[in-house]
This record gives sequence, structure tokens and C-alpha cells, in this order.
Amino acid sequence: MMTQTTPIIPVIVCGGAGSRLWPASRESFPKQFIALLGEQSMFQKTLSRLSGPHFASPVIITHEDFRFLVQSQLLAMGIRGDILLEPTRRDSGPAIAAAAAFVEARHPGATMMVLPSDHLVMDVESFQQAVLRGAGAATEGRIVTFGMIPDHPATGFGYIHPGAELREGVHAVERFVEKPDAETAARYIRDGYLWNSGMFLFRADAFLAELAGFEPAMVDAAKAAIAQADQDLGFVRLDGEAFALAPRKSIDYALMEKTKLAAVVPASFGWSDIGNWSSVWEASPQDLNGNASSGEVELLDTQNCYVQTHGPLTVLVGMEDTVVIVEDDAVMVAHRDKAEQVKKVFEALKARNHRSVVSSLRVYRPWGYYQTLDIGPRFQVKRILVDPGQKLSLQSHHHRAEHWVVVQGTALVTRDKDEIMLRENESIYLPLGCTHRLVNPGKIPLEIIEVQSGSYLGEDDIVRYEDLYARV
Repeated sequence: MMTQTTPIIPVIVCGGAGSRLWPASRESFPKQFIALLGEQSMFQKTLSRLSGPHFASPVIITHEDFRFLVQSQLLAMGIRGDILLEPTRRDSGPAIAAAAAFVEARHPGATMMVLPSDHLVMDVESFQQAVLRGAGAATEGRIVTFGMIPDHPATGFGYIHPGAELREGVHAVERFVEKPDAETAARYIRDGYLWNSGMFLFRADAFLAELAGFEPAMVDAAKAAIAQADQDLGFVRLDGEAFALAPRKSIDYALMEKTKLAAVVPASFGWSDIGNWSSVWEASPQDLNGNASSGEVELLDTQNCYVQTHGPLTVLVGMEDTVVIVEDDAVMVAHRDKAEQVKKVFEALKARNHRSVVSSLRVYRPWGYYQTLDIGPRFQVKRILVDPGQKLSLQSHHHRAEHWVVVQGTALVTRDKDEIMLRENESIYLPLGCTHRLVNPGKIPLEIIEVQSGSYLGEDDIVRYEDLYARV
């Protein structure tokens, strides 16, 4: 196996809504942060396969909305990395250009590996070997991508036609092609085409120089956004005015379909983009009837189905080739062959401004999360979980009072001028208008039940006086 003497800098692009995996995936908590397959989220699985002596600490580029999710999932794994915040979404071209400008400014001449945060790799050793095969070509100035050797004529992927071999295991790229129909996909496989995985390996300086030949405004905007970036609570916040000048284009359109420096590493390491619920079923362990399930599920006379529930017991009888996803606030049932169409449902709900598109009953915050248990005209009941060492803002409300009951852990409560320590089965009343704060001083998660009562219970009825996370 080839070796790489200088560690490769992983750059993880961590955005997107995951609309095809609704209702588990929501705009405020998209699929890369969900533990779809096992205990780790897709983002954490991506981080895991980029560990070892061949890789440096990661750079993550994400949107403002996901900054604390990224940070908390990094901390849960004991990994340190740089988190770049996009002020606006400009597609993958400007995001990758900004990450390359960041890497080049700090590590001139470094090789970087760019990959999505939400893809699955089953064979990590083969993945790392493929990366090392491409590293030599990347060091020489090639823009290397990874083409998956197809095992069926998929219509959901773009394809790459490999050309002459440049070095062992690395080929020139003849051309990139868009997602084909079934007949064309079958022909592509016969002709030796590869699936386009959307992963790249290159020297940061070589990438920026090549991109500048096709999209100079994109490179200028990316470099300016990095040069004028602010450090904010450990995040690198790109300059908004500069970044907004970058043309909105994918990296494929901006560079890969135009450059003569493109190279491809044909590989097979159990890759999937987990693009819909059918692909989740394919990647999941299945029983003798071809069923895969997660949560409390009972199946009878049922074949080739995928069932996931985070809520009540879910029972299927006499079903075939069906996907059933049960959340606390939404249920989705689809034929597996129609799984791609979940995105159309998502878009239709979004057009109606339906709440389920944005968030579920569980809402994640930088300190932990809260989950709505019940709600009525003048009351609301929530379960609140605060991570060890975290604290909520010092705040008050104009329209509601609150009761807190500790069910796990220890709570340090500020109520006006008093500080009160509460343990399991103890409670406190917070009258309307009082200044209050909740802190978890312990080493285990703090869990409380909150009962709100009042004339208005919206989240915007919060006046913040101090906040660790600089929210307003």
C-alpha cells in the first residue's frame, strides 16, 4: 500500500436539508446529524473514517444554523477541528473554495480531502487505501475524485467515464455525465463508467489556481471571506459581504466538468449516499424476510420492508416493499420504489409552511434539547435535557410562569437574586417576570420537566440578559 508522509487535511461539507429522509430529517436537524445506522450519526461516521496517522484534524464548513450541532458532535467524539460558518448558502463551489482558502492560508501546499458529511462507507480500510492511491496524483497538482465501481444501473447518481491510467490506480477523466435514465445507466455500466461519489482530493493551492481560471470571482470572494473572517466562540465566521459575491454554483459545474486536471480513483468500499429511505433499507441488517427495522416494531407476514419508529409500537401485517417512518409528530408510509418522491412531499409541506418541515417536537439547542410533551390553550409541558457543564441564558418572560421538576441529575437555578440547588424529585416555581437561569453543574445529563402557564407560550417570549452562546 502507498504511504502519505504529510497528513491529509479532511474538509467535511456539512449542510443540506435531507429532504428525502423526512420525517426523521428536518431543516433544523438534517440527516447528517441523525444516527440512521448504528449509534453514531452520519457526520460522526464520516469523522471516524478520517482518523489515523494519514489525516490531520478536520475542517468543517457548515451553516450558522448547525454550528452548535457540529460542535457538540465533535466534542462527543473527543475530536478538535476548525468550524467555518457560511453566512449564506452559495452551493458547493464557494463552500469548497472558502475551505481551500482557509487551508492554504494556514498550511501552504497542503493536500485536502473534501467529502460530504452524510455518506456511508462500509469498508473503512479500503476507503483509506483509495485515498492514499490518489494522494500522489493530488500532490502533483491533479484534482482527484473517487469513482465508485457500480453494481447496478442506478439512475440517482452522476457518472464518470475514466480514461488512460496516469499512475497505478489513478485514471484521467474523459468526461462527467448527469444522472441517466435506466437504459442509459445500463449502457454506462457496460462501457466501464463509474458512479460520481462527490468526494475530492487535491492540493489547496492547485485547486484555487485551477478554479480561478474558470471562476475568478468565486475564488476572489472565497479568499476575501476568509481574510476578513471573524473568530466567534471558537467558530470562524466568514465575512458575509465578501462571500455573497461568490457565484452560486456546484463544484461540478464550476470546475470538474471543465478542468483538464481531473483524475479519478476507481474504488469499491461499500459506499452509499444514503439518498432516500430505500438506500437506508439496503444498508441496514435485514432478517430472513428481507426486513430491517429500528425501534419497537412487530412484523407478521411481511417482506422487504423498512420500519423505523421513535414513538409508539409499530406493527405491519401482510406488507411488502414498504417504508414506514414513525416520529412523535408525523408518520410517513411509502412504497420502497417510490422513496425518492418523499422529497416532493417535503416540498409540498414546505410550501404550506408546515411546522414539521423545520423541526420535530424535539428541538436541539447548544446546551442540549427540549421536547414538547403536551400543549393546550394556556399551558405547555416540555422535557428539557441539559448537557453536563452547560447552562441556559439568564432570561425572563412577559407572558408565562414556569414550574421545573428535576427527574435526573442536579440543577443549579438562579431565581432573581437567589441561587438554589435542586436534586432529583425536587421542584421550583418561577413566577411571571422573574429573572432565571438553569445550569447543569454535574457530570451527568440534567433532565427536568417544565410546565409553562400563561397567556402566550411562544419561544419568542424570551428576554435574554446573559448568554454563553451570544444569542439575542
